[in-house]
Amino acid sequence: MKLSLGLKVANSLSLTPQLQQAIRLLQLSSLELEQEVQEQLELNPLLEKIEEQQQVPLDAVPQTTLEAETQIVSEQLNADHLPNDLPVDTQWDDIYTHQSTALERPEYEEREDNHSVTGSLKQHMLQQLQLLNLSSIEKIIAYCLVDALDERGYLEASLDEVLVSAQQLLLQYDPEAEQIELDEIKVVLKHLQRLEPVGVGATHLTECLKIQLDMLPIPTPYRDEALRLLGFEHLFIANDLNKLLKQSGLNAEQLKSAIRLLKTLAPYPGRQFNAQQDEYQIPDVVVTQKQGRWQVQLNPDIVPKLRVNPYYANMIRRADQSSDNQYLRQHMLEAKNFIKGIDERHKTLLKVASCIVAHQRRFLELGPEGMIPLVLRDIAEEVSLHESTVSRVTTNKYLLTPRGLFELKYFFSSHVATSSGGEISSTAIRAKIKKLIAEENPRKPLSDNAIANLLQQDGIDVARRTIAKYRESLHIPASSDRKVLI
Repeated sequence: MKLSLGLKVANSLSLTPQLQQAIRLLQLSSLELEQEVQEQLELNPLLEKIEEQQQVPLDAVPQTTLEAETQIVSEQLNADHLPNDLPVDTQWDDIYTHQSTALERPEYEEREDNHSVTGSLKQHMLQQLQLLNLSSIEKIIAYCLVDALDERGYLEASLDEVLVSAQQLLLQYDPEAEQIELDEIKVVLKHLQRLEPVGVGATHLTECLKIQLDMLPIPTPYRDEALRLLGFEHLFIANDLNKLLKQSGLNAEQLKSAIRLLKTLAPYPGRQFNAQQDEYQIPDVVVTQKQGRWQVQLNPDIVPKLRVNPYYANMIRRADQSSDNQYLRQHMLEAKNFIKGIDERHKTLLKVASCIVAHQRRFLELGPEGMIPLVLRDIAEEVSLHESTVSRVTTNKYLLTPRGLFELKYFFSSHVATSSGGEISSTAIRAKIKKLIAEENPRKPLSDNAIANLLQQDGIDVARRTIAKYRESLHIPASSDRKVLI
């Protein structure tokens, strides 16, 4: 083998640190951005947060169309450029103050239904058990029972397993303690099942419902009939009302009223305390209607107001090559690039959100049935961005509309061709299916084939299996399970 030395020229693509940072900031959610800003504030002494800034009232902002507003914001951000070098006596407050890309006060109210239930089921049950007059051993048993509850509120461990756990825990505190009896476990379990919410600690659905019925006053109408129905759990779950009528001995009116009473009970009493609750989502963008026009603006509450610290900036000297001066220059550059990256993030987010709203005006006016087909490529071409950039900017970003809070990705959906040659969004089809089922006769529910025929009358050609797929995605049971005979 002969060794040789030569030159080779090749093209390669690399990302600068500034571009890498911009891409990373673009895909951060509002909560992640807040954490990133806080981290940068702690690491960079030349970066500081503006605590107070003069507010601009909404009434002072001229009314503009969506396209004009986006252009205005873009011009403001481009005007707030950061020069590479400046004389020492330059007013840094004027140049490096971050300009918010949002109108200052969006008109939306914090909704009460957006707040999650605080606390877990186990904490709630332990707090109630502390109020009971239990012995030391009973408290240990109660703790083991609560620890064995699943997210539904059901006891997922057997009583024998709880007995072993309680005995081991007791021996840690008292090595000479006597053996715990299974009857003691059952007694404490009875106390647990009658705490709020009633039914927690049941081992299966029938027991959970029975506990709740037993806690109702004896004169409660159709309480006894409902208890009798629980003896035919398999028929009740299968909605086989004909066999229920024959085997339960109830007449049609009694059966109907007993089922109605059972439906008022909580099949999974622990679900309201589910520890894995959805986090409260803060809107990144707000859309409101003013004088017949839809206006899009960033939520100013999540827009960080940053600037370069003027005190440290004025300490920098051009000709000074000392380590301290280089340290300040390096952090000044990092602060400047970070502010630029956040401005670019907000400008891109507002541009993409405005474009989405412009396409989905019918959704804002009519609801899901007005959703039109939209894909990432459509927005990317219109705002002159790459599809991957649009994907990043719409992930974990939320838009607050008069119809609720939606992730920006919600507004993208595939299309289905219509018989007239047009297109309709899959989201709109799901909304139509949901509406048809809501309006159906419960005695004669619509089959998937019947729904397909009704949609075909509206010019929407959808196969029966597609209807079934959309129906299942809406968590709507089949027609046989929706049928009500009485």
